[in-house]
Order: sequence, then structure tokens, then C-alpha cells
Amino acid sequence: MLVRCGVQDSVIYTDGGCHGNPGPGAWAFVITTAKDVVERSGAARDTTNNRMELTAVIEALREVIRRKIDGTVTIHTDSQYVKNGITTWIQTWLANGWRTASKQPVKNRDLWVDLHDLNRAIGPEWRWVRGHAGNPLNERCDALVQEAIGSL
Repeated sequence: MLVRCGVQDSVIYTDGGCHGNPGPGAWAFVITTAKDVVERSGAARDTTNNRMELTAVIEALREVIRRKIDGTVTIHTDSQYVKNGITTWIQTWLANGWRTASKQPVKNRDLWVDLHDLNRAIGPEWRWVRGHAGNPLNERCDALVQEAIGSL
């Protein structure tokens, strides 16, 4: 990990999942910096996969703020919904008053509003990673998700 003049770059992996959709679900993230590795997860008894994917990223970005992590933040998600939503679709949603291109209300608007605010505050780089493809940090997030669901 690169450290420049006291500035830490951070790499974040996130994941969310459900057993059933809707059903019991969980979210998790792993943040790595030059100084440490932070892992967190949480669960909900009745939720959706997309809500858990969004919550994972929101909680990770809140942790970046809590820890006052400076430098470049790179988020890796295996959710095209999250990556495309925050990098592309959200502009249409905002222009349409939180309606989709087909004029339907945006699902999970509450979480998208939170993520949009955090995205503007931090300005992370967004990267999609294929899930269940052997990436160690993505696999770790998945394991944390499964453990959290199992704790319900």
C-alpha cells in the first residue's frame, strides 16, 4: 500500500447477500490501508440483496469518514447494480426527481440518497469485480456475509 506525506490510500471490498430475496440478509466490508485492515458486517432478518449491497458500501464509506482516512479510496463491488447506479444511473434519477427512465420510483431511494451524499463527499473510484471468482478480499466479504446471516 502506498503512503505519501501522511496520506493513506485505501482499498475497499464490499458484499451483500440474502438467503431468499427478500429474506434474511447481511452486508460486509473490508478496508485495507497501509496502517491496518478493518472488517465489519451486519445483518437484517427481512431484507433484499440490493439493500444489503448498498448498505455494505454505505457502511464502508462511513468508516472511512469515522477513521479520517485520507488519500484515494477505491471501492470494489461485485454488484453491477451498485456500481452502475452510483456512476451512471443516478444522474438520470436526480434529473427525473428520483424516477427511473421509465418514470417509476427508484427502489431503495433512502439508501441511494445516503450513498450519493457519501460519494460526493469522498469521491471514491468505483470498480466492479466478478463475485465468487477467487478474489481473496471479495471472498472474505462473502464469508463475513454468510457468517452474519448465520448469526440471525
